[in-house]
Amino acid sequence: MKRGNRMNNISAGFTATILLLFVIFMHAQPVEAVRLKDISSFSGVRDNALVGYGLVVGLSGTGDGTNSAFTITSMMNMLEKMGVQVDRSSIKPKNVAAVMVTAKMPVSAKPGAPLDVTISSIGDSKSLFGGVLLLTPLKGIDGNVYALAQGALTVGGFSATGEAATASKNVVTVARIPNGATIERSVSFAFNKQRKITINLGMSDFGTIMQVVKRINTAIGGKYATAVDASTVDLAIPDNFRGNMVPLMASLENLEISPDVKAKVVVDEKTGTVVLGRNVRLTKVAIAHGNLQVIIAEGADVSQPGPFAPEGAQTVTTPETDLQVEEDNNRLMLVEGATLQELVDGLNAIGATPRDLISILRTMKVAGALHAELEVI
Repeated sequence: MKRGNRMNNISAGFTATILLLFVIFMHAQPVEAVRLKDISSFSGVRDNALVGYGLVVGLSGTGDGTNSAFTITSMMNMLEKMGVQVDRSSIKPKNVAAVMVTAKMPVSAKPGAPLDVTISSIGDSKSLFGGVLLLTPLKGIDGNVYALAQGALTVGGFSATGEAATASKNVVTVARIPNGATIERSVSFAFNKQRKITINLGMSDFGTIMQVVKRINTAIGGKYATAVDASTVDLAIPDNFRGNMVPLMASLENLEISPDVKAKVVVDEKTGTVVLGRNVRLTKVAIAHGNLQVIIAEGADVSQPGPFAPEGAQTVTTPETDLQVEEDNNRLMLVEGATLQELVDGLNAIGATPRDLISILRTMKVAGALHAELEVI
């Protein structure tokens, strides 16, 4: 009984200072159901990437410099198309920036519909704040123009520079224009004429994919869905939905599925973050973890010649090193995790930092006590 109280006290004290974030699902209950559209994608329902090259004007001296030759060439071409003849040496593009414009066009978008666009500087512009994008055609992978973009930029930050200090927030060389593009051409795709659609799950799990197949066949009333692999389902369109697939897709999207994924522990060594899935289990194992800390401080002792020192005496610098070694003497502790909560409580009771937990989890995996896939990112 005393041992249990001591373990609880250690766990409570450590919880107040631990910097580790655990993603914990409800461990004693079944997995909550999610909608099929939240964990999958349907063939024929996708976005098409558009890209274009344009110029942003009206900048307050934060545009491209004379080193960006492509900006000067673009300005000359634009002015010549407008009937203005200019000398290349007289162009100073400090108020102009060359940019790439990107957008995502849904497959169902029709001419006249608006699109949000993102503008990114490709020259040496310091900031796009206050700029205006000139008319820019946006092309697809086939080289055809699908939309036209133009408008004032919105920048989610600022940058100010003085003689001896600089202040900035967020990235000021990337901006957006809400509804800044207008679709001029739609994608030639007849959604309702499909005879078969493919459902792609965002995970690879045979149990989950079979659950999807059963739910779809039960909802439609026939064996129309078949599993191709661990993440793909082929669905033959029933005769009564051919030519009118929207009601079918609306019903399929809202089917409730309970995903069942394999146990996994994800470790991010860059930030010291450890994420444990709900199916992670730990067999009984004894752990002793101690920290070894070595502190080295370098210094120098300077010896000056005395007032009556012999001729030729010189100043001598003697290095000094202060070395300290500290090691925690932690006891051997028994840890077992039948549920995720028990596993978290047991790891907290060890009193290790997030960085230490990464080493502990790796060692437990090698020892065969951690029953989960360990992935380091």
